[in-house]
Amino acid sequence: MNIQETITNQIIAAIEKGAGEFMMPWHRKGISSGMPHNPISKTTYSGANVLALWMGKEANGYSSDSWATYKQWQSKGAQVRKGEKSTLGVYWNTADKKVQGDDGEESVRRTMFASAFFLFNADQVEGYQFETVAATPDLTERLAGAETVIANTGAIIRHGGARAYYDRIADSVTMPDRWRFMNTETSTATQGYYSTLLHELTHWTGSKDRLDRIKGKRFGDENYAFEELVAELGASFLCAHLGIENEPRLDHAQYIENWLQVLKNDKQAIFSAASYASKAMNYIINAKLDTMAIAA
Repeated sequence: MNIQETITNQIIAAIEKGAGEFMMPWHRKGISSGMPHNPISKTTYSGANVLALWMGKEANGYSSDSWATYKQWQSKGAQVRKGEKSTLGVYWNTADKKVQGDDGEESVRRTMFASAFFLFNADQVEGYQFETVAATPDLTERLAGAETVIANTGAIIRHGGARAYYDRIADSVTMPDRWRFMNTETSTATQGYYSTLLHELTHWTGSKDRLDRIKGKRFGDENYAFEELVAELGASFLCAHLGIENEPRLDHAQYIENWLQVLKNDKQAIFSAASYASKAMNYIINAKLDTMAIAA
C-alpha cells in the first residue's frame, strides 16, 4: 500500500464530492473549526494527517475532532464499537541504508519512509469520559419572521454534526449545529445559518410530492448543476424577502464550471432557474401549517 497515494486519493475524492454539502472540505465550518487532536496523548495532529482526519470526519459525518488508536482508547477503558472502520494516518520513520559511491566506498545514508497507523474518532467509541470543556457559544440570532416561515413549511429539519444537506430518501434537511456558524468579515453567523438553511429548503421544495423539480443525481451531472443554481437563487430570493443578507457559499468554486456549462448549453437556463427559484420561494413563504417542524 502506498500510504501517501492513498491519503492523496482520499482528499481528491473529498474535493470532487464536496459540492452541495455545506462547504468545501477544509473551508467548511464545523469540518475545519477545530484541529484534530488525540485526547489520550494530549497532542494535536499535524501535516497531511490534519487533512486526512478532516476528510474522515466529513465523509462519515463525525461531530468530534478527537482521534486515537484502538489501543489508546482501550487503555482508558473505552471500546471502539464492533464494525467501525478506521481512518488512515501517516507517520514518518527513518532507516539507515548502506550505499556504495562511485569510488566504491560504502557509506550509510539515513532515509525517511512513511508508515501507516489507524485512528478511530470519538464518535465511534463507547465508555470514554471526556474532560469538561467550555461550550462553544451559539452566535446565531433567532429571527422570528424567518423561524415562523421555516416552521410553517412542515419540513423535517434536524440539527447535528457538521454538514448541511437535503436527504431525498428521508425527505429531510440536516443542518450543522448552530454554534458551528461563525461571524466572518463579510457576514454574520446568523446570515450564514439562514442562507444555508434556505438553500437546503429550496432543494426540499423540488421533491416529487411538491414542485417535482429535482432530476440530477450526482455532481457533474448537468441537471444536478442546474438544481444547485436553482437552490442558490432560491436562497438569495428568500433572504431578500425575509430581510436577511445572503452569504455566498464557499463551495461556489466547485459549481462555477458546471453552471457555466449549463448556461453555455442553454441560453434560457438562467431564466428557467430564476423561474423555478421564484416558485420555490412562493411555496415556502405561502406554506401555512399549525405545527412546529424544526427538530432539536
